Amino acid sequence: MKSLEELKKIRDEALEKIDLRTQNSNTRIVVGMATCGISAGARPVLMTLVEEVNKRKLDDVTVTQTGCIGVCRLEPIVEVYRKGEEKVTYVNMDPEKAKKVVLEHIVNGRIVTEYTIGAQENI
Repeated sequence: MKSLEELKKIRDEALEKIDLRTQNSNTRIVVGMATCGISAGARPVLMTLVEEVNKRKLDDVTVTQTGCIGVCRLEPIVEVYRKGEEKVTYVNMDPEKAKKVVLEHIVNGRIVTEYTIGAQENI
């Protein structure tokens, strides 16, 4: 990199890639991938979510990761954000639960209440 213009070009290209990745997304699935999430099994959950979304060709769904969500004892945690709806937080996830969340919640629009944080807190 030799000039400020080159740096601006790199920044603009990166921002454009981010925008392309999120602009068509009506649904965003976020997996907590901090140390606590990873040690609790978040990586296989993340991979299952990506595979299921790709297998079903859900072009309006983005699967992404974040750091600590803040409730380590309930990891792995998955949050689902849909335009016009409240966030849904799924806890104690595993790959099989992730498959069910994609099928029921993402595809069919039915929240899997038994996996949500509200259901877990009442146990």
